[in-house]
Formats: sequence, C-alpha cells, structure tokens
Amino acid sequence: MELKVRILELLERDARVSTKTLANMLDENEEVIAKAIEEMEKDKIILGYGTIINWENVGVDEVSAMIDVKVTPEREKGFNAIAERIQHFPEVRCVYLMSGTYDLSVVVGGRTMKEVARFVSHKLSTLEHVQSTVTHFVLKRYKQDNFIFGEAEVDKRLVVS
Repeated sequence: MELKVRILELLERDARVSTKTLANMLDENEEVIAKAIEEMEKDKIILGYGTIINWENVGVDEVSAMIDVKVTPEREKGFNAIAERIQHFPEVRCVYLMSGTYDLSVVVGGRTMKEVARFVSHKLSTLEHVQSTVTHFVLKRYKQDNFIFGEAEVDKRLVVS
C-alpha cells in the first residue's frame, strides 16, 4: 500500500507524469507502477485526471460561488439523499458534508452572477428539505489544488516615514 500512496502523491502533483518517470522516481519496475495505477482506477481510488486552468489568462469570464446549505436530513437516509440530488445539477462542481452551522457546502460555476443566482433561487433553494442557503461569490482565486494563480503583486505604494 505504501507504493500506491507514493504513486498517488506524485500523480496528484502532476497527472501527466509517465509510468516510466514514476518508475524511475520510485526505483520500481514500470510494469509494477502501471499495474498499481490500473488497480487504483478499477477500485475507484483514482477517479479521473484533471487540469487546473487559469481561465482569466485565456480571457474567459467565469463566476464561481460557494453556497452554504442548511437541510433537514431524511429519515434513514440522512444527508445523502439531498446531497445526491444536488450533485447531479450541471452547475455543481463540488458538494461537501460540513460540520458547523450549515450542513452542505456546494461549489457552483456559471457565466454570470445572475446565472448562479438563478440556479440558487430556481433549482437549489426550491428542493424539498432545503431550509436555507447563503451564497458567497469568489472574487479572486489565489491558489487551488496547490497551484498558485498569477505572480505576487508588487506593492507600488510610496513608503511614508
């Protein structure tokens, strides 16, 4: 299992790394690495491979929001049933069960703030068992999944003494 964890740590940093490179980095046979990755994909440990994109640098405007959702859990299903309904909306990127004041945290995306607001008012808040929502719009991404967006801004203010 230790080998698999080491493979996962390396793939999490760079999903494009080849099995040959992984084998060299881990001082292991390439076939062993390929078989381990195949097993982890089959066992749904590795669910997919993604790319972190800075859409701002491409000139594509996108709005993201984090929505706190308070729900009434269903008898014998708890929070799972409502979370499963929410996760199937195409606007939804992530759904988390949370501790604290709100039960679920939902990350959504859209082209405009109005589009996200429409999702909350017409789809999310109208679901049975949803008591309330609080929407937080993302104003700027600084870091996501260990990737830093942009360079650190230089403070150009004059020093006053």
